[in-house]
Amino acid sequence: MKITDITIRHLKMTMKSPFTTSFGTFKDKEFLLLEAKNEDGTVGWGESVAFNAPWYNEETLKTNWHMLEDFLIPLILNKEIKHPDEVNQMFAPIRKNNMAKSTIEGAIWDIYAQQTNQSLAQALGGTKDKIEVGISIGIQNSIDELLRVVDGFLKEGYKRIKVKIKPGWDVDVIRSLREHFPNVPIMADANSAYRLKDIDLLKQLDEFDLLMIEQPLASDDIIDHAQLQKELKTPICLDESIHSLEDARKAIELGSTKIINIKIGRVGGLTEAKKIHDYCEEKGVPVWCGGMLESGIGRSHNIALTTLSNFILPGDTAGSNRYWEKDIIRPEVVATDGYIDVPQTPGIGYEVDRETVEAYTVAKKEYRSGGTTV
Repeated sequence: MKITDITIRHLKMTMKSPFTTSFGTFKDKEFLLLEAKNEDGTVGWGESVAFNAPWYNEETLKTNWHMLEDFLIPLILNKEIKHPDEVNQMFAPIRKNNMAKSTIEGAIWDIYAQQTNQSLAQALGGTKDKIEVGISIGIQNSIDELLRVVDGFLKEGYKRIKVKIKPGWDVDVIRSLREHFPNVPIMADANSAYRLKDIDLLKQLDEFDLLMIEQPLASDDIIDHAQLQKELKTPICLDESIHSLEDARKAIELGSTKIINIKIGRVGGLTEAKKIHDYCEEKGVPVWCGGMLESGIGRSHNIALTTLSNFILPGDTAGSNRYWEKDIIRPEVVATDGYIDVPQTPGIGYEVDRETVEAYTVAKKEYRSGGTTV
């Protein structure tokens, strides 16, 4: 295939309710949506998961646009691509900027799946026809409010609950959850809010039979996590620390983690995500797919990736109605009794609602092999 046209859109979608983590509260989600077209007119879609400020990592919406426009798109336009795995190599000279890379690579995977008459899940080697999903719940105003929210999602059929924690909102919160929901799989996500000096506090979480504690220490650390894991019974799951297959290899060899959260944007795309998945499966380390408050486009890529065999823990890919009054795909992603059916039609398996996309669009720019159109 040859990519002849690319359109980048800056979208702004208001969330149904604010989502709070240890690094901030989100009321609106701003992100980049990328539409790529090849020489025969097949269209593929990718989504940047970078936020508009560098809370999660160093990337932002604006830096992603800069990287796409000035470096990544010129490497792709009008180049012959036989398989999306080649994109990973084409982008190799560009350091980091994984979320920007993933944005365009995802669109090319979508085109490839359509051209080969496969669903994106099938193109990746996935075999599941439905995936089990959990729910991620932000920090609430009170423990009572959190308990009500959790109860509501359990009644909707979600089988795993992930709650955000931070200093001052941790042990008492988890204790209350476990007392009220003694048999529900619960995990705690710290988003790097703690340091090794907090080891005695974190060890208190061992009594609550958690599935895992996600990224308790610094986002760039695997050394202190290894020391912490030796002291904890609860498995540590690494998120922000893992940006590549090499990061995963080193963390596993050091004993820094027993579980890995794979986020497509964080690791640079579906190709690298597959490599990490395969390595973890070989080493007996389970993986799951984390969420970044994606629209339906990013959500569809997460669903496809989760069909791979070593995704044995429920991911964060909840239904569209968890976050949006109206998503940008048809049909919207629906979770029923904690499961999402995997689309079987070629490509991402959802139709993009262009009218809704345009309604949410703040800015747009087109790039063509023969020049640029604003």
